[in-house]
Amino acid sequence: MKQWYEELYEGFAAYSQEPYTQNTSAEVDFIEDEIGRDYSNRILDIGCGSGRHTLELARRGYTVIGTDLSESMLAQGQKIAKAENLTVDLIQCDARKLKYQEEFNTVIMLCEGAFSLVEEDEMDRLILANAYRALRSNGKLILTAPNAVHMLTQQSNVSFDPITFRETFKLEKTRPDGRKKMLDCTQRYYTCPELNWLLKQVGFKSVKFFACTKAGYDRGAKPGKKHFELGAIAVK
Repeated sequence: MKQWYEELYEGFAAYSQEPYTQNTSAEVDFIEDEIGRDYSNRILDIGCGSGRHTLELARRGYTVIGTDLSESMLAQGQKIAKAENLTVDLIQCDARKLKYQEEFNTVIMLCEGAFSLVEEDEMDRLILANAYRALRSNGKLILTAPNAVHMLTQQSNVSFDPITFRETFKLEKTRPDGRKKMLDCTQRYYTCPELNWLLKQVGFKSVKFFACTKAGYDRGAKPGKKHFELGAIAVK
Protein backbone atom coordinates (compact mmCIF):
# COMPACT_ATOMS: atom_id res chain seq x y z
CA MET A 1 0.00 0.00 0.00
CA LYS A 2 1.40 3.37 -1.02
CA GLN A 3 1.88 6.08 1.59
CA TRP A 4 0.11 9.42 1.16
CA TYR A 5 3.28 11.24 0.10
CA GLU A 6 3.83 8.69 -2.68
CA GLU A 7 0.30 9.13 -4.01
CA LEU A 8 0.36 12.92 -3.71
CA TYR A 9 3.34 13.34 -6.03
CA GLU A 10 2.22 10.95 -8.75
CA GLY A 11 1.39 13.07 -11.79
CA PHE A 12 1.74 16.30 -9.79
CA ALA A 13 2.00 18.51 -12.89
CA ALA A 14 1.21 21.71 -10.96
CA TYR A 15 4.13 21.28 -8.50
CA SER A 16 6.07 24.23 -9.92
CA GLN A 17 3.08 26.51 -9.25
CA GLU A 18 2.93 25.72 -5.52
CA PRO A 19 3.78 28.74 -3.28
CA TYR A 20 6.61 26.90 -1.54
CA THR A 21 8.48 26.40 -4.83
CA GLN A 22 8.77 30.07 -5.74
CA ASN A 23 12.02 30.96 -3.93
CA THR A 24 14.29 28.44 -5.66
CA SER A 25 16.80 30.99 -6.96
CA ALA A 26 17.17 32.71 -3.58
CA GLU A 27 17.46 29.36 -1.81
CA VAL A 28 20.26 28.32 -4.15
CA ASP A 29 21.95 31.69 -3.54
CA PHE A 30 21.93 30.74 0.16
CA ILE A 31 23.47 27.33 -0.59
CA GLU A 32 26.17 28.94 -2.74
CA ASP A 33 27.03 31.41 0.02
CA GLU A 34 27.24 28.57 2.53
CA ILE A 35 29.66 26.51 0.41
CA GLY A 36 31.71 29.52 -0.66
CA ARG A 37 30.84 29.15 -4.36
CA ASP A 38 33.30 26.28 -4.55
CA TYR A 39 32.56 24.60 -7.88
CA SER A 40 34.55 21.52 -6.91
CA ASN A 41 31.77 20.84 -4.39
CA ARG A 42 29.93 17.60 -5.08
CA ILE A 43 26.31 17.96 -3.94
CA LEU A 44 23.56 15.47 -3.08
CA ASP A 45 19.93 16.65 -3.06
CA ILE A 46 17.84 14.19 -1.02
CA GLY A 47 14.11 14.35 -1.72
CA CYS A 48 14.70 16.56 -4.74
CA GLY A 49 11.18 16.25 -6.17
CA SER A 50 11.27 17.54 -9.73
CA GLY A 51 14.81 18.72 -9.06
CA ARG A 52 14.23 22.44 -8.73
CA HIS A 53 17.32 22.94 -6.53
CA THR A 54 19.29 20.22 -8.33
CA LEU A 55 18.68 21.78 -11.73
CA GLU A 56 19.41 25.33 -10.57
CA LEU A 57 22.70 24.21 -9.02
CA ALA A 58 23.57 22.41 -12.26
CA ARG A 59 22.79 25.56 -14.24
CA ARG A 60 25.33 27.37 -12.07
CA GLY A 61 28.04 24.83 -12.75
CA TYR A 62 27.91 22.41 -9.81
CA THR A 63 28.07 18.63 -9.92
CA VAL A 64 24.78 17.46 -8.40
CA ILE A 65 22.91 14.22 -7.88
CA GLY A 66 19.21 14.42 -7.02
CA THR A 67 17.33 11.52 -5.45
CA ASP A 68 13.63 11.14 -4.82
CA LEU A 69 11.07 8.44 -4.12
CA SER A 70 8.75 9.64 -6.88
CA GLU A 71 9.54 8.50 -10.42
CA SER A 72 6.83 10.86 -11.67
CA MET A 73 8.49 13.93 -10.13
CA LEU A 74 11.92 12.85 -11.35
CA ALA A 75 10.54 12.49 -14.88
CA GLN A 76 9.52 16.17 -14.76
CA GLY A 77 13.07 17.12 -13.84
CA GLN A 78 14.64 14.86 -16.44
CA LYS A 79 12.49 16.48 -19.11
CA ILE A 80 13.70 19.94 -18.08
CA ALA A 81 17.34 18.78 -17.91
CA LYS A 82 17.10 17.35 -21.41
CA ALA A 83 15.49 20.51 -22.81
CA GLU A 84 18.22 22.68 -21.25
CA ASN A 85 21.03 20.24 -22.03
CA LEU A 86 22.00 20.03 -18.36
CA THR A 87 24.34 17.34 -17.08
CA VAL A 88 22.66 16.09 -13.92
CA ASP A 89 21.73 12.73 -12.39
CA LEU A 90 18.17 12.33 -11.09
CA ILE A 91 17.83 8.95 -9.40
CA GLN A 92 14.81 7.14 -7.99
CA CYS A 93 15.66 6.13 -4.42
CA ASP A 94 14.08 5.99 -0.95
CA ALA A 95 15.95 8.32 1.43
CA ARG A 96 15.73 5.60 4.09
CA LYS A 97 17.78 3.29 1.85
CA LEU A 98 20.56 5.57 0.60
CA LYS A 99 23.91 3.77 0.40
CA TYR A 100 26.32 6.60 -0.41
CA GLN A 101 29.58 6.52 1.57
CA GLU A 102 31.58 9.75 1.98
CA GLU A 103 30.97 10.85 -1.63
CA PHE A 104 29.69 14.41 -1.20
CA ASN A 105 30.88 17.75 0.17
CA THR A 106 27.32 18.99 0.65
CA VAL A 107 23.95 17.34 1.20
CA ILE A 108 20.72 19.33 0.97
CA MET A 109 17.25 18.30 2.18
CA LEU A 110 14.90 21.21 1.65
CA CYS A 111 11.18 21.90 1.85
CA GLU A 112 10.25 18.52 3.36
CA GLY A 113 11.37 16.64 0.26
CA ALA A 114 12.30 13.63 2.38
CA PHE A 115 12.57 14.58 6.05
CA SER A 116 9.48 14.84 8.31
CA LEU A 117 6.86 13.23 6.03
CA VAL A 118 7.64 9.59 6.87
CA GLU A 119 5.59 7.49 9.25
CA GLU A 120 7.90 7.13 12.26
CA ASP A 121 10.44 9.30 14.07
CA GLU A 122 13.02 6.54 13.73
CA MET A 123 12.70 6.83 9.95
CA ASP A 124 13.62 10.52 10.17
CA ARG A 125 16.65 9.57 12.25
CA LEU A 126 17.63 6.99 9.63
CA ILE A 127 17.41 9.61 6.87
CA LEU A 128 19.73 11.90 8.86
CA ALA A 129 22.16 9.03 9.44
CA ASN A 130 22.18 8.29 5.70
CA ALA A 131 22.89 11.95 4.93
CA TYR A 132 25.74 11.91 7.46
CA ARG A 133 27.25 8.79 5.93
CA ALA A 134 27.06 10.30 2.42
CA LEU A 135 29.17 13.30 3.46
CA ARG A 136 32.92 13.60 3.41
CA SER A 137 34.75 14.84 6.51
CA ASN A 138 33.84 18.48 7.27
CA GLY A 139 30.97 18.25 4.76
CA LYS A 140 27.75 20.14 5.39
CA LEU A 141 24.10 19.14 5.57
CA ILE A 142 21.68 21.99 4.83
CA LEU A 143 18.23 21.01 6.06
CA THR A 144 14.80 22.55 6.57
CA ALA A 145 12.03 21.08 8.71
CA PRO A 146 8.57 22.09 9.93
CA ASN A 147 8.80 24.26 13.04
CA ALA A 148 6.98 22.92 16.12
CA VAL A 149 7.17 26.27 17.93
CA HIS A 150 5.13 27.84 15.14
CA MET A 151 2.44 25.16 15.45
CA LEU A 152 2.32 25.38 19.24
CA THR A 153 1.29 29.04 18.92
CA GLN A 154 -1.60 28.19 16.57
CA GLN A 155 -4.08 27.46 19.36
CA SER A 156 -7.02 26.89 17.04
CA ASN A 157 -5.19 24.14 15.14
CA VAL A 158 -6.72 20.98 16.59
CA SER A 159 -5.01 18.84 13.96
CA PHE A 160 -1.63 19.29 15.71
CA ASP A 161 -0.81 16.91 18.56
CA PRO A 162 1.43 18.64 21.17
CA ILE A 163 2.54 15.24 22.51
CA THR A 164 3.78 13.70 19.26
CA PHE A 165 4.44 17.00 17.42
CA ARG A 166 2.55 15.54 14.48
CA GLU A 167 -0.11 17.24 12.40
CA THR A 168 -2.78 15.11 10.75
CA PHE A 169 -4.68 16.54 7.81
CA LYS A 170 -6.40 15.66 4.55
CA LEU A 171 -5.44 16.65 1.02
CA GLU A 172 -7.48 16.19 -2.12
CA LYS A 173 -5.49 14.57 -4.89
CA THR A 174 -6.58 14.90 -8.51
CA ARG A 175 -5.34 11.91 -10.48
CA PRO A 176 -4.08 12.24 -14.08
CA ASP A 177 -7.40 10.76 -15.30
CA GLY A 178 -9.33 13.50 -13.47
CA ARG A 179 -10.60 11.36 -10.62
CA LYS A 180 -10.22 12.77 -7.12
CA LYS A 181 -9.08 11.03 -3.95
CA MET A 182 -8.83 12.28 -0.38
CA LEU A 183 -5.46 11.48 1.19
CA ASP A 184 -4.92 11.02 4.93
CA CYS A 185 -1.67 12.83 5.69
CA THR A 186 0.65 13.35 8.63
CA GLN A 187 3.73 15.50 9.14
CA ARG A 188 6.26 15.70 11.97
CA TYR A 189 7.33 19.08 13.38
CA TYR A 190 10.59 19.74 15.23
CA THR A 191 12.06 22.16 17.76
CA CYS A 192 15.63 23.41 17.41
CA PRO A 193 16.87 21.61 20.57
CA GLU A 194 15.31 18.35 19.40
CA LEU A 195 16.77 18.58 15.91
CA ASN A 196 20.15 19.63 17.33
CA TRP A 197 20.14 16.50 19.51
CA LEU A 198 19.13 14.24 16.61
CA LEU A 199 21.83 15.60 14.30
CA LYS A 200 24.54 15.24 16.93
CA GLN A 201 23.30 11.76 17.83
CA VAL A 202 23.95 10.53 14.28
CA GLY A 203 27.43 12.05 14.35
CA PHE A 204 27.41 15.71 13.29
CA LYS A 205 29.88 17.75 15.32
CA SER A 206 28.21 21.16 15.08
CA VAL A 207 24.80 22.56 14.21
CA LYS A 208 23.61 26.12 13.62
CA PHE A 209 20.08 27.27 12.84
CA PHE A 210 18.60 29.86 10.51
CA ALA A 211 15.15 31.30 9.86
CA CYS A 212 13.04 30.34 6.85
CA THR A 213 11.14 33.50 5.98
CA LYS A 214 8.70 34.30 3.20
CA ALA A 215 11.53 36.16 1.45
CA GLY A 216 13.93 33.23 1.72
CA TYR A 217 16.49 31.74 4.08
CA ASP A 218 18.02 34.19 6.57
CA ARG A 219 21.18 33.05 8.38
CA GLY A 220 21.13 36.28 10.41
CA ALA A 221 17.79 35.47 12.05
CA LYS A 222 16.72 32.75 14.48
CA PRO A 223 13.71 30.51 13.80
CA GLY A 224 10.71 31.91 15.65
CA LYS A 225 7.03 31.34 16.19
CA LYS A 226 6.11 33.18 12.98
CA HIS A 227 8.20 30.84 10.82
CA PHE A 228 6.51 27.69 9.52
CA GLU A 229 9.92 26.11 8.81
CA LEU A 230 13.25 26.17 10.57
CA GLY A 231 16.63 25.66 8.91
CA ALA A 232 19.76 23.89 10.11
CA ILE A 233 23.33 23.60 8.88
CA ALA A 234 25.19 20.62 10.34
CA VAL A 235 28.90 19.94 9.88
CA LYS A 236 30.35 16.42 9.84
